[in-house]
Amino acid sequence: METDILAVEDIVGGYGKQTVLNGTSFRVARGAITTVIGPNGAGKSTVFKAVFGLLRVQRGRVVFDGREVTNLDPRRLLELGISYVPQGRNVFPELTVLHNLELGATAAGRDANVAGRIESLMERFPMLRRKAGAQASTLSGGEQKLLEIARGLLLEPKLMLIDEPSIGLSPLLVKETFGILQDLRAKGVSILMVEQNAKRALEISDFGVVLELGRTRIEAAAGAILADPRVGQLFLGGHIAGS
Repeated sequence: METDILAVEDIVGGYGKQTVLNGTSFRVARGAITTVIGPNGAGKSTVFKAVFGLLRVQRGRVVFDGREVTNLDPRRLLELGISYVPQGRNVFPELTVLHNLELGATAAGRDANVAGRIESLMERFPMLRRKAGAQASTLSGGEQKLLEIARGLLLEPKLMLIDEPSIGLSPLLVKETFGILQDLRAKGVSILMVEQNAKRALEISDFGVVLELGRTRIEAAAGAILADPRVGQLFLGGHIAGS
């Protein structure tokens, strides 16, 4: 079995004539949490969109689980085992928690044994069972993020891409959300996360990637990045963001 589940190799891409990714390269270890950090405009969310087929890669390649998947359709990537939780709230607010889960599974064309997979998730996350009949709009920010993550897990992914899971959450909900990610890692799900709260994210991560201007500046163990004085120079007055 290969050590890395994902390899991003020298990819170039952007929006229209604007190039955002300028040869970005990094790897994601199987069964680990890898966090991508960097200043605003570094290309963090853009690289996620490129990996998930939402942004065309102009040069370079993306390799997932031993096969090249560069510019594949997102639906095909879901089938292969990549799930994407984008930034912000992405639930259907007027639908119940249960209907959000059902719709998330069938929208990806994976409707076999939906009930069984939903039942398994409700055992893992009791909040989903307690609030199965509640409208998603009534959930707290942390509960909505949990619902989004659970919806992604219905597809039984090998790799989850999670963009800014802590944005807009209170410190208590940030702790709860990061705890969920650690639980997923313990169950064998590989996680690639973009997070502006660099210090907190790296503290729960195995590896980190620092991007600047669409290029990989540092790729190392998370602890080494936390201790690296070069990282502080990229974040607000010489301190890692969130410290």
